Amino acid sequence: MSIPEFEELMRLAQHRALHLEMRDTYAGTDLTFADWLAGRLFDNSERATHWHAVIRPMVNRDVDVRRARIVSEPVSDYIRYEYEGTPLFAVGAGEQVRWLPRQRASDLMLPGNDFWLIDDQVVFSYFRGDGKWVGGEIVTDATVVEFCASAFEAVWKRAIDHEEYRPS
Repeated sequence: MSIPEFEELMRLAQHRALHLEMRDTYAGTDLTFADWLAGRLFDNSERATHWHAVIRPMVNRDVDVRRARIVSEPVSDYIRYEYEGTPLFAVGAGEQVRWLPRQRASDLMLPGNDFWLIDDQVVFSYFRGDGKWVGGEIVTDATVVEFCASAFEAVWKRAIDHEEYRPS
């Protein structure tokens, strides 16, 4: 699945777009991370503007757009980078965001991969161990959709709102 195909799925969403992230690094996928890690200033405004153009119309038509992140604590450098960028990107675009410390997720039934649940389709994301994205897959099987929806809601129920979460 390509990025334009994914964005088209997002634009067509009518009811929900739920994102579950469970990795401690996506460092292979974000070029600005190296600048942030080195303490250099960087301009993410173009990238943020693009994401806002995808998400805001969804929120404006009452699509439920939420993101939950399961994180190890103390958090990795990459998760701290994501945390600091969340107000500009996700929350700024209209997403609701929550964080769940991994220690509080041990008894939850979770899928093996990150996903977006867009209406009745699951878009799984596949990553290498170093965090580089290697592809994705759309699954429409009702059992898988229901499982992912249930997993997301279980995480959401326990997770801490972005405004209240403080990474350690």
